[in-house]
Amino acid sequence: MSVWQATISWLTTAAHWSGPEGITTRVIQHLTLSALSLALACAVALPLSLWLGHIGRGGFLAIAVTNVGRAVPTFALLSVFSLTALGFSNRSVVLALVLFGIPPVLTNAYTALRDVDPDVVEAARGVGMTGPQVLARVELPLALPLVVNGIRLAAVQIVATLTIAALVAGPGLGRIISQGFGTHNNGETVAGALLVVALAVVVEGLFALAQRRLRPSQENRNKPSGILVADPS
Repeated sequence: MSVWQATISWLTTAAHWSGPEGITTRVIQHLTLSALSLALACAVALPLSLWLGHIGRGGFLAIAVTNVGRAVPTFALLSVFSLTALGFSNRSVVLALVLFGIPPVLTNAYTALRDVDPDVVEAARGVGMTGPQVLARVELPLALPLVVNGIRLAAVQIVATLTIAALVAGPGLGRIISQGFGTHNNGETVAGALLVVALAVVVEGLFALAQRRLRPSQENRNKPSGILVADPS
């Protein structure tokens, strides 16, 4: 039996989809931890990045955080957290993923605010808008597509990286891959990898769709008063 035949056979076996070790349970675990990690990363990074972008300062901080986040291996963080007081638990996994998800959210949100047309911002201030009003009614709506792009990048990275958590007894679809390696079952290993890829593609597609719907029309981008109008389409 070839690897692909073994993979199809494993995926089409009903017993592999149910129970505490089944695919359905693993997908739910994967999505739950990914969503929690992404939400916490956004809760930390978005307020800071939007504030720094609005006041036009802190670019060095955003770049430094991004560089550090890219340089530190996620598996190293998982190992460190698992061997400390947190132990081999979901808390260790979530904390590592949050630190991994902060850089793309922080950098993209900061860049999005700084890329807003200064003339539009000045026009908004010229009609009497306060700083918070400019941020909420002008800058953020125009920057939203790029902000969502940062969240999308973080989401896909978190979904993919969570697979590594299985190496330190973490939950999710990575357990299917690790179990396949452990039992020398190539079909199970490939099936687990394909499930992770499929989940990442779905997450990518959903965020790409949201980003497309949030993108302002050309008329809104060029309107000097900073007042957004509805897209007739």
